Amino acid sequence: ISRVAVVNKAWYEWGHHAPLAVKAGVPTAGMDAIKTEAPLELSARPEVLSEQQWAVLVYADEMTRNVRVKDETFAVLKGLFNEREVVEITTTVACYNCVSRFLVALDVGERNSTGPDDVELPSH
Repeated sequence: ISRVAVVNKAWYEWGHHAPLAVKAGVPTAGMDAIKTEAPLELSARPEVLSEQQWAVLVYADEMTRNVRVKDETFAVLKGLFNEREVVEITTTVACYNCVSRFLVALDVGERNSTGPDDVELPSH
């Protein structure tokens, strides 16, 4: 979800979902990779992200930018996830593309045109 937000420049969406990724355990270096605006490549996986995490991010990146994904990207995804999981990943990417494009087109939220902020969780 956070990767779709970055590609579509949906910073309001980023602001709501990036903290959830951090809370779920995605490290700072992983978030830095997610928030890069350049296209992602399968061969450039940061060590802090698993092969599965990176495959999903690259798939989301390609699907968001081009709709069609490279055969290699799809083959890697299918090699790491079962058919149901691939459908669920695809559905999530498609749905959040819809949400982010809606938010950006209608200028919803207070963070438009700001870029992705660093995410820190409040200490308890």
